[in-house]
Amino acid sequence: MKRSTSISRTVEIGLRFIGMWPDSAYPNLYWSMYMTMVVVFQYHQYSYVVAHFDVSNLTSLTDCLGLALANTLAFFKLICLWWNRRIFYNILTAMKRDWNDRVISDSYSVLAVVAAQSRRYSYVLIGIHILAGFFLSIGAYTIRMMTKIDNSREFPIKMKFSFEVLESPLFECVLATQILCILSIASVVGMINALLATLVIHVGGQVDIMRQAIMEVHSTNDLTISLNVFRDLVRRHRKIIALSNDIESLFSTISLLQLLWNTLIICCTGFMIILALSSSKAAMAILMKSMFLYIAKTLEVFVFCYAGEFLSSKSKSISDVVYESLWYDMVPSDRRILLFIMVRSQKRLTITAGKVFDLTLEGFMSVRCSAVKCK
Repeated sequence: MKRSTSISRTVEIGLRFIGMWPDSAYPNLYWSMYMTMVVVFQYHQYSYVVAHFDVSNLTSLTDCLGLALANTLAFFKLICLWWNRRIFYNILTAMKRDWNDRVISDSYSVLAVVAAQSRRYSYVLIGIHILAGFFLSIGAYTIRMMTKIDNSREFPIKMKFSFEVLESPLFECVLATQILCILSIASVVGMINALLATLVIHVGGQVDIMRQAIMEVHSTNDLTISLNVFRDLVRRHRKIIALSNDIESLFSTISLLQLLWNTLIICCTGFMIILALSSSKAAMAILMKSMFLYIAKTLEVFVFCYAGEFLSSKSKSISDVVYESLWYDMVPSDRRILLFIMVRSQKRLTITAGKVFDLTLEGFMSVRCSAVKCK
């Protein structure tokens, strides 16, 4: 049986895992347990950073700092989602209403295409982050074991503990915990990116449905039918604007953190990649960790910027389809309604970074240029 929602099962499972899905069992408990795990994980990471803060040894400092900053960004993202969970619940309710609303004959097929696209993008985004988490933990540890020249033990994620952890079986328990934590954090970060992509694709599907409805509008002498048709168009346009504004409110602060924080992370990982390329074969583990973290963080910025660009492009397309419709065959009162829709669609929908600036592909290139200059 097909799911009557744009949100994929994978994203729903991730939201339930962190206690963000509405009507899920014990959401506060799941949220508290997961955030406690992240806080404890971060505490040991930054303890290592403080203990080994040495400007003369930038390799060791930057190696642990980049991943610590990435996990801190994930922590702040979860805080923002939890703080704006009421907005998120309103978005889910609006999406459910959209699935129950049929304005054109083939609207269900459009929504089915939207759901299929959302599912594919969710698999790709979450899969890439899980792959990055795998190489940051299991892959890096495996390569280090293959290239080490002594019998010393070292965790893939650098942490400082107040007790001895290098003896068996405590070492193996801590190692397994690190791997599980990194994979879970990577999965949650990928889920947040997939959630944004899903919501934006859903808005794009609603715009496509409205565009088809506008193209099917034709002149009629029955004022009642004409009034109902145009009233439905105006209502649908207002729903699209309201849904887009809710998405912008939900992800505005997250987007600002994404751009500012990821610039630092990309600089750190880029610096480590340069050092690893100029070092010996023993730096292969550092190179692999830095490379996959660099790719994942660059992809995050691209997803947010592309989402804003996609939303803006879709909103502007409404005015184009109004101009391409049969407005010249309509009575003056109907033309004026279409003109109002056309004028309103000129004010583009977008996602902003903290209400400061719009997220566009041009902004993505600016972040990339800033990161290159830092390196």
